[in-house]
Amino acid sequence: MVTGQPLQPTWTAVDSYIAQQLQLSDPALDAALAANRAAELPAIDVAPNQGKLLQLFAQMVGARKILEIGTLGGYSSIWLARALPCDGKLISLEFSPKHAEIARSNIARAELSHLVDIRIGAALDTLPKLQNEINYPFDLIFIDADKPNNAEYLRWALKLSRPGTLIIVDNVVRDGAVVDPASSDKDVQGARKFFDALAGEPRLNATALQTVGAKGYDGFAIAIVTAAA
Repeated sequence: MVTGQPLQPTWTAVDSYIAQQLQLSDPALDAALAANRAAELPAIDVAPNQGKLLQLFAQMVGARKILEIGTLGGYSSIWLARALPCDGKLISLEFSPKHAEIARSNIARAELSHLVDIRIGAALDTLPKLQNEINYPFDLIFIDADKPNNAEYLRWALKLSRPGTLIIVDNVVRDGAVVDPASSDKDVQGARKFFDALAGEPRLNATALQTVGAKGYDGFAIAIVTAAA
């Protein structure tokens, strides 16, 4: 999350207006955010309109199997899981046991526990185990974890995908600092390495968008897998 821009109050107000006009919240989502604040989790959940966008993406591709790298308190997990059919599955990877515990509680309150499986541990340790365990590709993969590893997460996303899989990566613009090759910020360098990997991958058809809103100035990348790994 990046804040502090001169237009931040306007961006936040517009996000609030959109959320209110389109009724992009409900008691389960509000309770999840409240529980995350009470537990002092980082305030880096997606905004309600971003959560709804994730849900719409999942619905547009008819997702039945979703992989989420980075659970935090489960707010985005709730949005994604609500797009799944009754026999769907969302596997979410979370490094912090504390975050995973809060996420499980939030997801249970939203009555989605039967659809969501949270795995605890470093994602780069969990992903190889997951590859050996599952016998299906994911239809949608959402990457929103530690930014220095985004290029590696992208490579793993390809291994766990199929032609037509949608890959979404959050926080790739970093307040515009992604264009600075001399940045000492590890998250900025992670974003740059991610773009290098994205640009060099012929099996992906991709773009990226800058965004402004309650979460500040950032952006996301979106790619469709065009060929098998």
